[in-house]
Amino acid sequence: MKVIEAVYTALGALRRNLLRAALTALGIIIGVASVIAMMEIGQGSSSAIQATIASMGANNLIIRAGAAASGGVSFGAGSANTITPDDAEAIIKECPAVAAAAPLDRTRGQIVFQERNWIPLNIYGTTPNFLRVRDWYPLAEGEMFTDADVMGVAGVAVIGQTIARELFSGASAVGKEIRVENVPLKVLGVLAPKGANMMGMDQDDVLLAPWTTVKFRINGISEGAAAQTADSQKETAGREVYPGSGISPYPVSSAVQPIRFVTVDQVIAAARSGKDIPVAIEQITKTLRGRHRVTNGKPDDFNIRDMSEMTDAVASTSKLMTRLLLIVALISLVVGGVGIMNIMLVSVTERTREIGLRMAVGARGRDILIQFLVEAVILCLVGGGVGIVLGHGGSLVVSKVLGWPIETSMLAIGGAFGVSAGVGILFGYYPARKASALDPIEALRYE
Repeated sequence: MKVIEAVYTALGALRRNLLRAALTALGIIIGVASVIAMMEIGQGSSSAIQATIASMGANNLIIRAGAAASGGVSFGAGSANTITPDDAEAIIKECPAVAAAAPLDRTRGQIVFQERNWIPLNIYGTTPNFLRVRDWYPLAEGEMFTDADVMGVAGVAVIGQTIARELFSGASAVGKEIRVENVPLKVLGVLAPKGANMMGMDQDDVLLAPWTTVKFRINGISEGAAAQTADSQKETAGREVYPGSGISPYPVSSAVQPIRFVTVDQVIAAARSGKDIPVAIEQITKTLRGRHRVTNGKPDDFNIRDMSEMTDAVASTSKLMTRLLLIVALISLVVGGVGIMNIMLVSVTERTREIGLRMAVGARGRDILIQFLVEAVILCLVGGGVGIVLGHGGSLVVSKVLGWPIETSMLAIGGAFGVSAGVGILFGYYPARKASALDPIEALRYE
């Protein structure tokens, strides 16, 4: 009950000097409001930066085949024929840390539309999941090809902004027919612009088609097998149109390593977040070793590459922003706390006779200590509450006026409220202790 009585007494004292109490709390209000506003704007900006970098492939994992060898000569990473489209499906089903995965079969070639032609940076054979892996939704125009198009070896494609600009000069590309190495493809959609990646390569200079179309109609054989066969065989296979005469819609066996199943160059997967990348690598490794029947003690017949440098850059940027905001928060709250200590010391001096009178009628030093501590804590809590409201309102205004992203953090709001109470106790203790140590007789004599 003494604490409740101290609260009532503190509220009465604050009401008698309402303007001074408001001005005292102003330092805490400004400090907490600035902290909340900066935290919400900072977290929103950090999330936007992470999303931007993730769209550039920061969370991507590239699964490539291992190295084939013959007569003691290694043909390098990716030359073995061990990665299949079914591996991508298995990764999606059996790896919870993976958000999406898609097979990828690459090629190079000339794209022709009427009298215009262009050789894009990348021609990818893949599935609709590729857009989920690369976070490339929504399309700027049209639609993505479907799984049915992949199964049916359909002559369809989706092109990037650079190809659309070079071949169509601002006109709509959807519904037009282009030719890739003499293979006709109908343009179903145009990708949204992405710009250059971190290595300066144009991500918009890309053509996407079903992997079956790229492998069987454009390439004729897989890139992995082509790396191990004669160049003349690749030239012949790459320029005949499926289902042309004599070209089987199945892989061609290599002189070095026979192909017993349909393979692709690689599988590209996306971890659910940057933190999930190590777990995703572990799960993918376990899944593929089981599918490829790699026994214990044997090396993997595949390798997994991640974008650790990009992920580390995101993490370091986020940590730097958090530390800067923490420093600003501490400075703001310390300034507000010093203001409260100053006013409480003035209050103790002004109320010396009151303190002496209370002690004379039976109040102990502990009761005086609690009373002044409660006054300081109430000032800080009220200031913290008002600061939270003003800070959140200010961040909303900034978001509406400037279009900056914000992200509300209940943890930051709860932390600011708790820190306000802590500041009240920390900076209110010395004035309260000074008041409780007064001699009653000297206090009563004070003028």
